[in-house]
Amino acid sequence: MKKKIVSLLLAGAMVASLTACGNSGSGGQASGGKDGGAKGGNELTVWCWDPAFNIYSMNEAAKVYQKDHPDFKLNVVETPWADIQTKLTTAATSGKLDTLPDIILLQDNAFQKNVLTYPDAFQDITASGIDFTQFAKAKTAYSVVNGKNYGVPFDNGAVVACYRTDVLEQAGYKADDFKDITWSKYQQMGEEILAKTGKPLLSCQAGESDLIMMMLQSAGGSLFDKDGKPSMVGNDKLKKVMETYASLVKSGVLIEVNDWDQYVGTLTNSTVGGTINGCWIMASIQTAEDQSGKWAITNMPKLEGVDGATNYSNNGGSSWAITSVCKNPDLAYDFMAKTFAGSTSFYETILPKSGALSTYLPAAQSKVYAEPQKFFGDAPVYATITDFASKIPSNNTGVYYYEARDAVATAITNVVAGADIDAEIKTAEDTVNFAMGK
Repeated sequence: MKKKIVSLLLAGAMVASLTACGNSGSGGQASGGKDGGAKGGNELTVWCWDPAFNIYSMNEAAKVYQKDHPDFKLNVVETPWADIQTKLTTAATSGKLDTLPDIILLQDNAFQKNVLTYPDAFQDITASGIDFTQFAKAKTAYSVVNGKNYGVPFDNGAVVACYRTDVLEQAGYKADDFKDITWSKYQQMGEEILAKTGKPLLSCQAGESDLIMMMLQSAGGSLFDKDGKPSMVGNDKLKKVMETYASLVKSGVLIEVNDWDQYVGTLTNSTVGGTINGCWIMASIQTAEDQSGKWAITNMPKLEGVDGATNYSNNGGSSWAITSVCKNPDLAYDFMAKTFAGSTSFYETILPKSGALSTYLPAAQSKVYAEPQKFFGDAPVYATITDFASKIPSNNTGVYYYEARDAVATAITNVVAGADIDAEIKTAEDTVNFAMGK
C-alpha cells in the first residue's frame, strides 16, 4: 500500500501502524548478525521490517521457543519491505538464492506474485506440520499458490468501520445502527448525519483504490479470474462497487483528500464522523487522546443486491515465508508451528506492547483479547476483530495485482469526474492486459 503513517503506537493499542501492514521501515539491523545468508544448526536468520511490530514479535517468538529449546538462536535483520523485494528479485534473477535468509516477511498482496515469479526461492510448506486451518481462511489464501501453502499468516488486516459515537448521537444514531447494514442504508444515514452535524461519515485519498478493493473483496469479487486473467469487463460486482463509490462522493457522505496525512487528519481533528479501513487504522485514531471513549467499531456495509456480499473484508497484512535455501527447514517448521501458528499465549504476550493482532483463530477466545478497551467504549474490540477475520471472503491477487489496482484507481477518479463507468472499466482492463504483454 502506498501510504505512510507517523502515529505512535500507544501502550495497549489496538493495532500497529501501517508499517506493520506493509510499508517500509528505516534500514538497519536488529538482534545482531550479518545481513543475509541462511545458517544451519540451531540458528535461523529472518528478514523483516518495523522494530516496534514485526521485529519485536519475531524476537518474542524466539523467547517462547527457547523455553523448550534453550540452544535455539534467532538472528533478526531489520530490512525495509522495499529492500526485501529488491534483494529477493536480485537473488532470484542472478541465481544467487544463497544470499537469502531462512525466513522472510512478505506483504500479503505481493505474496502470490513473488511465489509465481520466483518459484525456486520458496519452500512448499503444505506438509510442514503447521495447521493452516487454525487461521482465517481469507488470510491464509494470500499465501496459497496452486493449492499449496507457502506462508505462515501473521498480522490482521480485517476491515473495521469506526464511528464517532458523539457525532452519531447528535443525529439520533448509535454505532449499533451501522451493524450488518448495506451501503445504501449507510449512505441514507450518512446524508442525515451530514445535514444535522455538517460532518461527512467517511474520507479517502483521491486517486487510491483501497476502499474499492475492500468493497469488492467483501462481496467475494476480484479483478482476476481463477486463471489469473484480468476480469473487469462484465464484472458486475466491480461495476456495482464503482457506482456505489461515486454515489457516496456525489452525496457528500464521502470526501476525498489529497494525501495520507490529510486522511489521518480528518480522523484526529474531527472532520469526519468515521472511517472504514484495515483494523490497523485504529492506532492512528488513538493518537487523538481527547477522543478516548468516543469511538466504537462494527463491521463494514455490504453491497446490496449482490450474490455473495458480506459485511467483511481485508486491507493490509503480511505473512512469513520459508526460503528454499533454509539450512534447517525442520527447525523453521517447528519454530513457526509452536509460535506464530500454535501459541495463543504468544499472541497474548505481544499484543499489549505492539498491537500485533493475529489472524490465529484460537486467540479470539483469549481472556486478553476479550478485555474491554477504554478508547473504544470499553468494548472487547480485539476479540471482535479476530471474529471478523474469520468471515472475510477470499480474493485473487496474482502477479499483476498492483497494476490492476492502479488501473482501477484511475478509472474511479474519472468516473467521479463524470466519465462513463463501462468505458473506464474497459480501459482499466486494457491497461492491465498491456502490462501483461497481451
